[in-house]
Amino acid sequence: MTGPVDLAAVLSRIDRPWQPRTVAVLNDYDVRVVRTHGEFTRHSHPETDEVFLVLSGSLTIRMDDGDVALGPGQLYVVPRGTPHQPFSPDGAEVLLVEPSATVNTGDSPGELTAERRLA
Repeated sequence: MTGPVDLAAVLSRIDRPWQPRTVAVLNDYDVRVVRTHGEFTRHSHPETDEVFLVLSGSLTIRMDDGDVALGPGQLYVVPRGTPHQPFSPDGAEVLLVEPSATVNTGDSPGELTAERRLA
């Protein structure tokens, strides 16, 4: 990437929820943005933590030890191996940071599994 990334422009081109786009690569990590709406697959990432930063809207991360509710400007790190289920009844725009090889549905592949796509 040779210039600044306009996150709003990238997000405006995403037409379906839960289809992340890689907007930058930092060492072996992807910085991704995603539109969310409704329930995502309950899953975990056995090998890595996962960073969620809500840009707009609200996102709840359902976990066994209790839900984590996030609003704009709030960030949460899901520890590696922790089962979680993102949920957003009204939709949200979220920035994610995770290793480039990480699959969005972690250890629970299914219909919401998305291929790595560069913005």
